[in-house]
Amino acid sequence: MRSRIVGPAAGRTSGEWHMLHYIAPVGIGIAYALLMSLIREPHRQRVNALMIAGAGATYLSGGGMGVWEPAFSAVLVYVAYRGLDSWTFIGIGWLLHTAWDIVHHLNGHPILPFDHGSSLGCAICDPVIALWCFSGGRTPRELFRRAKRPATIQGQTA
Repeated sequence: MRSRIVGPAAGRTSGEWHMLHYIAPVGIGIAYALLMSLIREPHRQRVNALMIAGAGATYLSGGGMGVWEPAFSAVLVYVAYRGLDSWTFIGIGWLLHTAWDIVHHLNGHPILPFDHGSSLGCAICDPVIALWCFSGGRTPRELFRRAKRPATIQGQTA
């Protein structure tokens, strides 16, 4: 009887899981935020709400979790709808997708059937995007301008 290998070693002949597999998803999440920052508001928020709705359907074709696949997709459609008016809901959607990525990774049902670590990579990438969403989906300029603003005490600069 053959045992099924799940996790980082699945599908790899050497069983190695390199640091690049952890670093690249973080870079992809940052690149996503930077590219999305090129879209002007309010369109940026709407596009990101659509993206989280689409992310909810990424596992539908695999059917690895049975009836839970369309149920999860329905939840993310609702979250995406609420995300049309709230960056917080978009961030929550990415964190929900992170949890779903972990479930699929642990059960051996990756997003990309030919890359058994793809769901783990997605689970690393998604929280990076969520952090950006929780910051209000701001452009890098807006984020740095906000960080450089001096503290005020009762209307006066400290």
